[in-house]
Amino acid sequence: MTLDETQLLDTQRAFDSVAADYDGPRGNNELIQRMRVTLWDTVRAVVPSGSRLLDLGCGTGIDAAEFARRGHHVVATDWSPQMVERTRARAEAAGLTSQVLPIHVGVHQLGQLHDRFDGIYSNFGPLNCAPDLRAVAADSARLLRPGGMLVFSVIGRICPWEVGYYALKGRFKRAVVRAARGATAVGMNRHTIWTYYYSPREFYRAFADYFSLESYRALSLFMPPPYLVDVYRRHPVACERLGRLDDRLGGLPLLRNMGDHFLIVLRRR
Repeated sequence: MTLDETQLLDTQRAFDSVAADYDGPRGNNELIQRMRVTLWDTVRAVVPSGSRLLDLGCGTGIDAAEFARRGHHVVATDWSPQMVERTRARAEAAGLTSQVLPIHVGVHQLGQLHDRFDGIYSNFGPLNCAPDLRAVAADSARLLRPGGMLVFSVIGRICPWEVGYYALKGRFKRAVVRAARGATAVGMNRHTIWTYYYSPREFYRAFADYFSLESYRALSLFMPPPYLVDVYRRHPVACERLGRLDDRLGGLPLLRNMGDHFLIVLRRR
């Protein structure tokens, strides 16, 4: 089942409602920033400097501004108009308007774009809200130059921390919410985000016609997921040790299929 217009608008309103404070604990706490840096470093490793990049689900523009500071030119898209405005304001404040172009386009509207890019990235799960992942794959292939790279951070299906945390609280339905097939209603700020959960291989199947799988790894497997940042703040030394386990072991077979998110790298054939 794909999302209908009402569900897409539900998701848009949810992110509009949090745009004003999304740079705070909700959208950019210590654990989120740690995951964010992993995507930055991965893009740096696989995309040449000075490239044209497309940001799918740019949020408040933290990633777009970082890549602009590193010399890239970024078209930053989001389904939430309020997030797009935050990105525009960030670029203006940082003097990056010549390198960051914010556009109100959702991941289901990429047919509106006609530029060519060296790389496309997406951070923290915007593609989990795409109503048709195969359409995103086809549009990404059209927009990328041959050999261009996709770097996506996607919400995973198996998060051991989440299962254990909610099971211990007796919230068994919440503990296994990621096992659902099809669109799942996830609450945020009294609104609903319609979300699909994927394993890395499930996700890649939608892109396999156009892209080769370069690598994937777990994000926040041993480290608590970002919504448990209070656990991190109470036990920072122990959690940093867990984070080092993520860094060393998160790309290993079996382990890389778990975690709060996974980071997947694909190459345009």
